[in-house]
Amino acid sequence: MSISLFDLFKIGIGPSSSHTVGPMWAARRFLDRLEQKGRKGEVAGVKAELYGSLALTGVGHGTDKAVMLGLQGMRPDQVDPDAAEVAYVEICRTGELSFDAGLKMPFRAGEELTFLKRERLPHHPNGLRFRAFDEAGQEIDRADYYSVGGGFVLSAEEASNETPVLRNAVAPYEFADAAEILVHCDVENFAIADLVLTNEETWRSRAEVRAGILSIRDAMMASIERGCRMDGLLPGGLKVKRRAKSLYEGLVHRPERALRDPLTTLDWVNLYALAVNEENAAGGRVVTAPTNGAAGVIPAVLAYYERFIPGADDDGSIRFLATTAAIGALYKQNASISAAEMGCQGEVGVACSMAAAGLAAVLGGTPRQVENAAEIAMEHNLGLTCDPIGGLVQIPCIERNTMGAVKAINAARLALKGDGTHFVSLDQVIETMRQTGEDMSEKYKETALGGLAANVTLC
Repeated sequence: MSISLFDLFKIGIGPSSSHTVGPMWAARRFLDRLEQKGRKGEVAGVKAELYGSLALTGVGHGTDKAVMLGLQGMRPDQVDPDAAEVAYVEICRTGELSFDAGLKMPFRAGEELTFLKRERLPHHPNGLRFRAFDEAGQEIDRADYYSVGGGFVLSAEEASNETPVLRNAVAPYEFADAAEILVHCDVENFAIADLVLTNEETWRSRAEVRAGILSIRDAMMASIERGCRMDGLLPGGLKVKRRAKSLYEGLVHRPERALRDPLTTLDWVNLYALAVNEENAAGGRVVTAPTNGAAGVIPAVLAYYERFIPGADDDGSIRFLATTAAIGALYKQNASISAAEMGCQGEVGVACSMAAAGLAAVLGGTPRQVENAAEIAMEHNLGLTCDPIGGLVQIPCIERNTMGAVKAINAARLALKGDGTHFVSLDQVIETMRQTGEDMSEKYKETALGGLAANVTLC
């Protein structure tokens, strides 16, 4: 397994892992590159160029903000969302940023930051280029990066390698597909979570693995809780009203409704997903799971497990997330988790598949039932397009996470009614997703040029 659980699940700010988290990391990598080459002290000016999907929907996804903050030295896993907003407003007001928290230099949209909507770099739709200049205006360095989904960033050199190594240490149970996972589980009498946790101990101690996973869980639950407290309109101009708070208050203040309507449980699942994705749309702190656009699915299903399933505990939550990581790694390695490549089947669809597997595992499913749950979930997300209205991660993205969460629960329940034997394998459905994404028109892949984005008139 070349991809660690801690690579798939990253704590960052919204609204997009590929358009916000990734570009901020790319800026950080450019700063580090200049430092390693001993040239950062020579920099008197810097420019950033956004290509493809980053250019087409970058403003709505906060890519301009992410680049500015990244060049100012902020990191997505550490930045405070409120402090980030203050810093961004100040850069826009003054037209200057403090390069890596040091020398002030001009940085203005349309000048030092350009959106090249008709161009793209060769290896991925989400490309960006950084250029550094000395006092004489001579270019002293440039570097291209690709934000390939889920906050993953590749340099041009890494992206030119068809199978870039995302983690070099060899784990004891490497796997390239679901079939290999099942073989390992058969030979070792492992659950899928056992496989992942054993591999993680290649890179961290057992205590560090456990603490790290629980910190991810806690960050997910914190995003639910904050989302349930916040109200008002989401930023961006669509005037979308946050709904999670009113839904939460209705459920809490009228608990007797649950006695009359057994489907009230689904209202809670909807609430969890809404809360997270409204936080994401507002630029709040969320966990890429495996992306920001799909950040609500896995937390919603995990919260369903923790709050509605008898006997749920921390160990179960760890098994849940470890299982989801195995499934997410398969999509990352054999297809993509980038909507710019796959459409939303690569984001909400993958999150749904991961969540279904995690829930099936903690409900007592065998490895084959877990694999079946993941397959069912994706099979019924195939062809899902990414068509955000106004380029914002709001409509249909927020509600789409609620549908992904509910679908994941149903997929897990369906799989657990069987014995794990099924006609279509997870590997086959992942390959089908990849082919579908490649065949899909570019206008349905996070460009805001097709679908709802093209047919809903903005006032």
